[in-house]
Amino acid sequence: MNIDEVVLNFAPGTLMILNVVLGLIMFGIALDTSPSDFKVVFRHPKPFIIAILAQLLVLPIITFGLTLVLPVTASMALGMILVACCPPGNISQVLTHLSGGNVALSVSMTAVGNLLYIVAMPLSIAFWGSLHPTASVLLREVELDPIKMLLEIVLIIGLPFVIGLLLRAKLPVFAQKVQPFVKWFSLIALLGFIVGALAGNWSYFIAFLGIILLVVAIHDAVALAIGYGTAYVGGLGTRERKAVTFEVGIRNAGLGLGLVFSFFDGLGGMAIVAGWWGVWDIIAGLTLASLWAAHTKRRTGSIKGDPSGKGAAVAITSGDDGIGGSAQAPGSASPDGRAS
Repeated sequence: MNIDEVVLNFAPGTLMILNVVLGLIMFGIALDTSPSDFKVVFRHPKPFIIAILAQLLVLPIITFGLTLVLPVTASMALGMILVACCPPGNISQVLTHLSGGNVALSVSMTAVGNLLYIVAMPLSIAFWGSLHPTASVLLREVELDPIKMLLEIVLIIGLPFVIGLLLRAKLPVFAQKVQPFVKWFSLIALLGFIVGALAGNWSYFIAFLGIILLVVAIHDAVALAIGYGTAYVGGLGTRERKAVTFEVGIRNAGLGLGLVFSFFDGLGGMAIVAGWWGVWDIIAGLTLASLWAAHTKRRTGSIKGDPSGKGAAVAITSGDDGIGGSAQAPGSASPDGRAS
């Protein structure tokens, strides 16, 4: 059985449900986004610049290299490229919080990053996919239209995001009350959808289980390492390194899965890679966040501490989560990790 020739079973009506769930995820992100989150990026651009370069440039380049050295087929390689070109997933904020990272920075990066990805995602998929020696053949066969994909992405993530921002601005109290429900419902629905999609095509998943588990685990670990590595090289503090690590390492594979069925007819390798990534991403992220928090607490007495004195930032914080506001405690570090 050749995974490149496998087409997963997926009802058109189910795809509409997936698009609604993805829209709810973006709506939930927007409800948790305030104008101050965008201002944070402009006031302290260094962490965002590091994260966006890692996502738009470093991650696709290294992913491209992985597709050449790992034992993957053309459709699996294209699935890896697709995931690498997806925007960050909003569970990155949850993981950043659990690890003791800078949640306000995570929210800011996710908000601004998702806006950029509306345009960047279809262009990145078309660019990197067209360069691949075998995946480029699949792109030519499906005649991928980046403009059409852009319009689809605008409808799936752009429009709900704008509506959420407007609702947050006009009805902030209402937005604050419904945001937790929307956020967790959409995340659970997405995870359930991905698990359902894999279960519905279980024979294909089992047939290629070994290679899929290996490839996704390696790719996911590399993505997280890129986030940490670029933040470390950029001189960011501990809390900011945690935020950037999850911002780069956690991808919205659910959106990628939707695009596989919309533009690639449920191509087996792509769909299975994107589907399993959506499950494994959460497992690996929760494990890393828990271990990282425990490690930091063991060394400093707090999951937000840093023995080097860098990254003890409480800048752009308001409350325990560090969301909103712009107060900074004396002797703390700025959001880019510099002590002040």
